[in-house]
Amino acid sequence: MLYALIPLLPLAAFLVLGLAGSRFKERAHVVAVPAVLLSCVLSIAAFIEVANGSVISVPLYTWLTSGNLDVHIGLYIDRLTAVMLLLVTIVSSLVHVYTIGYMHGEPGYARFFSYIALFTFSMLMLVLADNLLQLFVFWEAVGLCSYLLIGHWYERASACSAATKAFLVNRVGDFGFMLGLLLVWYSFGSLNYHEIFPAAHEAAHLTMNVLGPFGGTWEISVFTLICLLLFTGAIGKSAQVPLHVWLPDAMEGPTPISALIHAATMVTAGVFMIARLAPLYNLSPTAMNVVALVGAATMVLGATIALTQTDIKRVVAYSTVSQLGYMVMACGLGAYASGMYHLLTHGAFKALLFLGCGSVIIALHHEQDMRHMGGLKNKLPITYWTFVVGSLALAGFPLTAGFFSKDDLLVSAWSSGTLGQVLTIFGLLTALLTAFYSFRLVFVTFWGPSHVDPHHAKHIHEPSRTITTPLLILAAFSILTGYLGIPSFLEPVFSTQHEGAAHHGEAGLVIMIVATVMGLTGIATAYYAYVLNPQLPDRFAQQWKSLYQGSLNKWYVDEAYDRVVVRPTLSAASELWKRVDVAVIDAAVNGVARAVAWGGWLLRLVQSGQTQHYALGMAVGIVILTAYLLF
Repeated sequence: MLYALIPLLPLAAFLVLGLAGSRFKERAHVVAVPAVLLSCVLSIAAFIEVANGSVISVPLYTWLTSGNLDVHIGLYIDRLTAVMLLLVTIVSSLVHVYTIGYMHGEPGYARFFSYIALFTFSMLMLVLADNLLQLFVFWEAVGLCSYLLIGHWYERASACSAATKAFLVNRVGDFGFMLGLLLVWYSFGSLNYHEIFPAAHEAAHLTMNVLGPFGGTWEISVFTLICLLLFTGAIGKSAQVPLHVWLPDAMEGPTPISALIHAATMVTAGVFMIARLAPLYNLSPTAMNVVALVGAATMVLGATIALTQTDIKRVVAYSTVSQLGYMVMACGLGAYASGMYHLLTHGAFKALLFLGCGSVIIALHHEQDMRHMGGLKNKLPITYWTFVVGSLALAGFPLTAGFFSKDDLLVSAWSSGTLGQVLTIFGLLTALLTAFYSFRLVFVTFWGPSHVDPHHAKHIHEPSRTITTPLLILAAFSILTGYLGIPSFLEPVFSTQHEGAAHHGEAGLVIMIVATVMGLTGIATAYYAYVLNPQLPDRFAQQWKSLYQGSLNKWYVDEAYDRVVVRPTLSAASELWKRVDVAVIDAAVNGVARAVAWGGWLLRLVQSGQTQHYALGMAVGIVILTAYLLF
């Protein structure tokens, strides 16, 4: 039961700050930081216990029982969960410490800490779930926390719009997720992992006529339908095409949230869900192929957009979209351990990059446009060198964590079959783009002549230790996590499944060499274009204007959504308001009011206010009543 404190400590911090935050004000961190640090210590203890061969199951309480439905809250810790616990609690701990310096003096300081504590609790309960309903409940809870944190600066219209966009887009995916849960219950009569997984093979032959209600016939595997419906939730939560549009806009929230939610934890929930439900996905090759193709498309799209963005946080955000595509592609090809390996290393170096962006933004008085930066490497040395480490890891530079995980992922993809080999080629090309935009970010922000506002330039200095210390720790993790042997650690979790990622020596070596060359080429190209020949990017933008504008404008996906979805929806809502709300409902209510008013007017005709008139009326009434009774 001690491990139940892993999620409950952050929950306690949320309750204390939520109920008594006004008393703590600028000291809110004294509640939140110790709680999440203790949670991290317990997560490390759980990791060690699980590494020794144990599987921890902690039933907490029964939520509801109805017929065959038995829903309970419980904690399940195997090696997959243990890896996620380390990622969530370590990154959350460092973000909590970083927030002390970043949000110091900001309105809503205690409220912010209460929200990130609630998010940490929700994410921990999601990964600890031992049944699908518990996973779904906290899947929705992290979505709510995302909405609250993106809109933390609610006085800004852009923050409110971004929060609403994230909430609505995720609801689209979550609707499919909910339908998938209902189909799981219909097929298995249970939502518990330990009951669903053993029964999966026996039900592999089940089909469903999806056109039956419409009089047609189209038999489709139940597992394919379940997996695709559940995957729609992952498409929304993990920002996959076509529901990726919310993640870059979520950068309107404070930078610590970009690191905590939109780089290292919440957006990885979709990847974790696919890996957790691997026994189901393995029974549907069709669903696996869809997952792999969607991941590959997201991988390429995110990288091509990141090439031209000018907002420092949006470059890193689209990088996150692209890297999530790598992970989803790996899971779709059966390389679950490789996908989770990259998820862990990515959590370290991407959190580092986001927090590094925050350090730059604070130093430049909340300037985020890279075109107004430059020449910062000597003024922000700790931020610069840690940022370089994170960028090297993202680019897959040899001996960094990203080098090991990305190469393992690509080799696994190549070994999975023909589709995997095709997608590996796209993965290698994306590695070239990744290295290029990573160091475009470094060179434009930290090298070259300064374009900083002269009024702010003389006040630039390294932020406080509460900001720089997490950067140094994450920089170390961006190297060391590559040496943890995560794929072999996770092998027992997926050993009974077709881990189609058996590494082939010669092919694996060639892919590793090609991936390294791609990364080094991307770095060298960025150096040539932005340091040796800084006029080249502008010339390219003019010469290839259509491509440049397409990338800069995110391939016009948001505009397409606006025309195809947003405008028709608003137009339909306006028509319904006019024709139903106003013409029918309001007219009926107003008609009743008018009828009452007219009735009152008619009564007023005989209400003169004179006693003799009322007496006459009563006399006439008595005569009429008497005549009726007598005759």
